[in-house]
Amino acid sequence: MFKPWMRPHYILITVLLLLTVYISLFHFMKALNYEPNMSSIPHSHDSRIHLVLISQELDNPYWRLIEHGARSAAEQNKATLEYIGPVEASVSEQIRLIEMAVASKIDGILTQGLDDEQFISIVSQAMDMGIPVITIDSDAPDSRRLAYVGTDNYAAGFMAGKALIQDTGGSANVGIVTGSFHAANLKERVQGFLDAVKREDGIRILDMKESNIDRIGSASAAYTMAKEHEGLDTFFGTSALDAMGIAQMLSDLEQDPHAREDTNIRVFGFDDLPETIELIDQGVVNATIVQKPYQMGAEGVELMLDYLDGKRIVSVYNTDARVIRKEDLPMYRGGGGL
Repeated sequence: MFKPWMRPHYILITVLLLLTVYISLFHFMKALNYEPNMSSIPHSHDSRIHLVLISQELDNPYWRLIEHGARSAAEQNKATLEYIGPVEASVSEQIRLIEMAVASKIDGILTQGLDDEQFISIVSQAMDMGIPVITIDSDAPDSRRLAYVGTDNYAAGFMAGKALIQDTGGSANVGIVTGSFHAANLKERVQGFLDAVKREDGIRILDMKESNIDRIGSASAAYTMAKEHEGLDTFFGTSALDAMGIAQMLSDLEQDPHAREDTNIRVFGFDDLPETIELIDQGVVNATIVQKPYQMGAEGVELMLDYLDGKRIVSVYNTDARVIRKEDLPMYRGGGGL
């Protein structure tokens, strides 16, 4: 005779409840951008070195270029590379993903450096566990990170300031659109830019607003500044999507019968995403500071693999940066852009 809890309908109900709980947990973790491959990395069944690249924002075109470089270097060296990141830029989510990587006992972590106490703490934890951390694109020199690979962001910002002085003759009313007030690399770019122009009496910094590393956010920030400062005639965007957002805002202003009459505004940006290069060709963007994201990813992986192989590596590897204007495009398109 069956006990009550052994009756068939009780068993069926129990199975259905367990299935419901499993499905709910699956969708909950998916909503958090949980990566199944990160939860249980098969070290015991895969002798290859397993690395993870954690981006600032998963589908940001700039970070996808970093991924391509990293993946190419990993494949050439027969290493495995996971690429993950927040769906939208989020410090807390990025740190959560780093914590997941540490918990999985990955062989090495490459990620953007963060100016955040939690970041410093999790990097220390990783290093204590023998998991090396290399920062990419943005450094965190106060952390115990193994090395930094990327642009000298202060020097790149200074370069942008000098380009603006050259193109404006030292006379401009400037609005700065920056991706984040808290990102270390963007703060360094802004400081470099400000130091470059501070001795120019004809250059005034009217305002600075945050775009949240988002094209729409950049357009909104630029629009607000253009409305609030009638004399504004120049924009400087510090992150990859800022110049595109500013250009979109200027295009919208031209279609607005109630907008200010003077929309002949100069734009200086960062990075060489295809649309930015097209905007330079059209004369909408005056100049951009071109970095080497592909090189950052590739060199980051190479340094990590060298370290894991017992070799000594440099603690700072600065990749190149240069100014691109319309007159530079023929050479750039001829092969100088990589």
